[in-house]
Amino acid sequence: MKAYKRLVEKYERIHHLSHMQSIVYWDQQAMMPSGSNDARSKAMAEFGVILHEASIDKEIGLLLDDALWEELNDLEKASLKEMKREYTQNTILPSSLVKAQSLAHSKCGHEWVTQRGENDWKGFLPNLEEVVKLAKEEATIRSDVSGLSAYDSLLDLYEPGMRSETLNIIFTDVKTWLPELIQNIIEKQKSESYIKPQGLFDINAQKDLGIKVMKHLGFDFNRGRTDISAHPFCGGVAEDVRITTRYDEKDFIQALMGTVHETGHASYEQGLPQDLLGLPVAQARSMGIHESQSLFFEMQMGRSSEFLKSIQPYISDAFGKDKAFELENLIKIYSRVNTSKIRVDADEVTYASHVILRYEIESALINGEISASDIPDIWNEKMKDALGLDLRGDYKNGCMQDVHWTEGLIGYFPSYTLGAMYAAQQFDSVRKAHTNINDSISNGDLTQVKSWLKENIWNKASIYSTDELIKQATGESLNPKHFKAHLENRYLKN
Repeated sequence: MKAYKRLVEKYERIHHLSHMQSIVYWDQQAMMPSGSNDARSKAMAEFGVILHEASIDKEIGLLLDDALWEELNDLEKASLKEMKREYTQNTILPSSLVKAQSLAHSKCGHEWVTQRGENDWKGFLPNLEEVVKLAKEEATIRSDVSGLSAYDSLLDLYEPGMRSETLNIIFTDVKTWLPELIQNIIEKQKSESYIKPQGLFDINAQKDLGIKVMKHLGFDFNRGRTDISAHPFCGGVAEDVRITTRYDEKDFIQALMGTVHETGHASYEQGLPQDLLGLPVAQARSMGIHESQSLFFEMQMGRSSEFLKSIQPYISDAFGKDKAFELENLIKIYSRVNTSKIRVDADEVTYASHVILRYEIESALINGEISASDIPDIWNEKMKDALGLDLRGDYKNGCMQDVHWTEGLIGYFPSYTLGAMYAAQQFDSVRKAHTNINDSISNGDLTQVKSWLKENIWNKASIYSTDELIKQATGESLNPKHFKAHLENRYLKN
């Protein structure tokens, strides 16, 4: 049997194991009784070791070397390159560290749910310190092999090819114009009155509304489902996508757009090339590109007046006739800019401030410049500088609000703002390709949008590097000017 064909079999097995791991994680977050967490954590740790050992199989290394001498077409060469990248990343870590991290992440994440609700930073800190300690061990190992800085070695897991040096240039530039833009928009909106929806919004009605909008967006319920969790996420695999949302009886606004956001992630997964599923080359190119799809759906399209017009009847059907649900009012609601404490509730203008803050803290953590115990004070200082908010003592709505660090997802946060920039650049290209796109979206026809995304992003998966993918799709490398122009056009010129 040829080496490449044997590699395909190996990676298809790994994909099946990953499928099961992702569904068990989804169940832990959405369905599992809280008293089962200790046993589940141990089971997940053991399964994690099995998956890790399958991914570091020495035979894979030998087959990768042999396959280099085989006659492969361009797609197979790209596939082999991704296999090599994934194998190298996986073989760096010892199984003992993988198991220790799985246990630490499960413990920290599970207890975080209660500790956050109780504003218990003191109880949370020891668990976080263990997660950070293990992350620094991982970073040291990866750094020694790759030659990258400690933080960049983790960043590269989520954003292959991206470096702190580039992020620092991008984010430093954003910090020169974003604070003034935020203030200008807030000042402009002071004279704009709107009606805030009042009353209790039944959770089942909210979920039914979300499902209608998901169907409108083209989510395939034959290959996925939606549920409730403490922190919204999209999980599973392309063939079996799971998304979650959290609901508030007093406010349906955030949950609805959160559903649109996660459906963007899910649509990317469901749109990946079917004939390559199971192989690394068929996976999402990077978390920044993944985030660009959710933000394309939620921000570029979802909060536009055109999209809101298309779903306004669903909202009225769900909650009745009310002036608050009229189109012009919904447009004002979904374009409000406020300095929110909570990242997931933040508008698209202030959102980058939340991400930059976290990037600066986590990079300093991994590079040994600060310790976990320093986080609350640094967080408060940066929130004051960026958004003028004082969070002293408010850990629940401050440094304990996100699930990422509890699960060891360090190096992930930059993907959110990179995704916003990629999304703005992509939507600009869609407009150029389809000059009638606004009318189509208003009429509920998303064919042009989804066809463009499928052809330029989804179908290409990881066949090309991030830079090559964006160049092919938009004609240029990442250009943050599209993001700035989008914010100015939507919030200051309209």
